[in-house]
Formats: sequence, C-alpha cells, structure tokens
Amino acid sequence: MGRAFELRKGRKMKRWSAMAKTFTRIGKDIVMAIKDGGPNPDTNSRLRAVMQNAKAANMPKDNVERAIKKAVDKDTSDYKEALFEGYAPHGIAIIVETATDNNNRTVANVRAIFNKGNGNLGTSGSVVFMFDRVCNFTVKKEDITVDLEELELELIDFEVEEVFNDDEGIIIYAPFEQFGAIQSYFEDNNVEIISSGFERIPASTTKLSEEQQADVEKLLEKLEDDDDVQNVYHSMVM
Repeated sequence: MGRAFELRKGRKMKRWSAMAKTFTRIGKDIVMAIKDGGPNPDTNSRLRAVMQNAKAANMPKDNVERAIKKAVDKDTSDYKEALFEGYAPHGIAIIVETATDNNNRTVANVRAIFNKGNGNLGTSGSVVFMFDRVCNFTVKKEDITVDLEELELELIDFEVEEVFNDDEGIIIYAPFEQFGAIQSYFEDNNVEIISSGFERIPASTTKLSEEQQADVEKLLEKLEDDDDVQNVYHSMVM
C-alpha cells in the first residue's frame, strides 16, 4: 500500500471529535461552493461534492438549508480561504487550511497557537512544497463491477495513484487537478460517490518518540479546535 493508504489509516484513529465542529466546517464549504459556482448542484460540481460529504457525515437537513440560505443572502460576508504554513516542535511541518470572514482574527489566532505550542509560523511557500495536493473519492463498492486492479487500469488516464478497499467503500487517490474529470467519470458510469475531497500528503514523514509526539499533538489539537480552521496536515508519523 502507498502513502495515502498509510496516512488515511492513521487519521482514522483520530476523527473530528465533535460532530458540531464537523457540521460547521461542511457548512462553510457549502457557502464557499455556492459563492463560487451558484446554488444549483447540477451545474456546480464543487457544491455537488460538498452535498455528498454532508450526507456522508449525517449532517441534518436543517443545517444544510441554513448554510445554503447564508450563501445566497447578499448581506452575509464571504468566507475567504487562507493557507498557513509552519513548524511544530521537533521539526514537524504543518499546513493549516482556514475559511474565514475576518482574516485579521484568523492570522492572530493561528500565530498565537503556534507560539504557545512552541512552534513557528512560517512565510508563504516555506512548507507547502513538502506536500503533494491530491483529491480523493470514496465510492460505493456495490457499484464497482470489476476488481481493484481492473478499476485502476480503467482510471489510468486520470493518473490515479492509489485504489484500495476501506470499511466505508472503495477509496481512490489522484492528483488534485483530476478531481473534476474523475467526478464526471463516476457520475457518467452510475457509480455512487459517497464522499470526496482534497488532502495534502507529505512527501516524507518523521517518526517521533511518544513524548515528542505528545508535544506536537497538543499544537495540532489547538489548531483543529479553532473555529476558522478547516483542515490541518502534518509530516508526523501517527
């Protein structure tokens, strides 16, 4: 198995602990998707993907409708995506993806978390090159009529990097740029997409002692608890 499989296995041991936090993050994704491409999921592939993720997370219909209303309300502020790069203790590289309606607040909060966690907030480009940005899909097993090797061959034109079984379905990883093409392929072939998204996978990882790992995890937890933070990626072996 490759890097994506190993990282996914490690991350499954530590899901977002608070369901409300998950719903808040998906709600922001809905707002940004609608602002970007309109409220019709039939013509907005980004929104279509987020709605699939909301369903997979069992997000209540009321939450989804509130996020949609917020997005189409012209009086609401737009969320902006911002990326932060830095280092945790013991040289662990970190990327923080945020969605915020107040960039000054987010910058101050993220900087404070790094400082208090004995980390260092870096400049743009200082860490991002250490990670590969990829897209991922979880599709319904019952809709795949071939084995995994054959599926990988069918997807070879999309530069698919990994295909493997998981409790949730069949997982596919590919370059970031192939997201739209792969989404269309599964939809055209009546394969149900359970969820999809993007990840940043470190080109290399670092294994720490239990004590060192605890230092890094304190910083990661503080970042993940911040309301403006959508995703946190790091180079530590979990």
